[in-house]
Amino acid sequence: MAKTSYIDLVPELEDQYYSSLQPGDRFTFSRVRVKNSLLSRKRKKGVSQRSLLPDISVAWATLTTEEKALWSSAGAECNLNGWRLFVQDYCARRVNDLSGLATPDLLHQSWIGQVHIESPATEAKFIQFHPRSYYIKKKVAGTKSMYNPVLVTEDLSLPLTLGFNYSSDLTSTGAGSFAKLYARFWYSYQGRNLYRDLEISLDYFTDWKSVSAELTELPTIIVSYNLYLHFYNLRGDFYFDNVVSEHSGQNWTRDPYCKDVNQGFTRNYYQVAKHWTGLIAPTGVIFETVYKDF
Repeated sequence: MAKTSYIDLVPELEDQYYSSLQPGDRFTFSRVRVKNSLLSRKRKKGVSQRSLLPDISVAWATLTTEEKALWSSAGAECNLNGWRLFVQDYCARRVNDLSGLATPDLLHQSWIGQVHIESPATEAKFIQFHPRSYYIKKKVAGTKSMYNPVLVTEDLSLPLTLGFNYSSDLTSTGAGSFAKLYARFWYSYQGRNLYRDLEISLDYFTDWKSVSAELTELPTIIVSYNLYLHFYNLRGDFYFDNVVSEHSGQNWTRDPYCKDVNQGFTRNYYQVAKHWTGLIAPTGVIFETVYKDF
């Protein structure tokens, strides 16, 4: 096998090169492999037989104009059009062995975050870090499965709006119980390190609802902040979706639509922090992304 450390392509060969070859593992064992741009008849048949798209297309065609409009409205909440949200939800239902079609909802779409607390656990606490600079994993435009670690600089400028949609079925197990979502801001003022919390108290038992709070000013420049989801002396289930941490005209929440709230990054993306990290997550606490047929 021929090995090379560098290739200098002349302009007239670039189109031919990139149409036939593609990079493999770009980090640990860098290599170039053949691009399978054309499928054989046998492979095409196999792909079409496994695909759910024909069934999804038939199901979509049976919907009324009003029903499609509802899917479009729900999709706008998670940056999808109605068709793409319908495809995502249909596939999620089949993965979870659920028949029929879901009813689109503006407060939650397909995958949602879940916190389950049972004995012997009495407390659960999760954090999403927001230092000034951090890495995220970002898909490379125009590719199927290529990602890059990208350095993000989050210069916080108030006001900041914090919120999400949630549903809960929790039971208090002792005195001082609470459930809350909050952002803790770290700032320096007159030579002292100070902290300010923007807190939202959460109901123990409620159907899906939307909550939010806003911090408009602090006496000086903020160094950084973190998001927390904290439960104490409670047991049961808590569901959430569409998390918002918005400032400077942008939502800075990582995984705001709860595609994989417990995702960790290893190997080539080791410098990318988990979406949510368990600060207090003893035996009896489950934190994951689920699909629920509400």
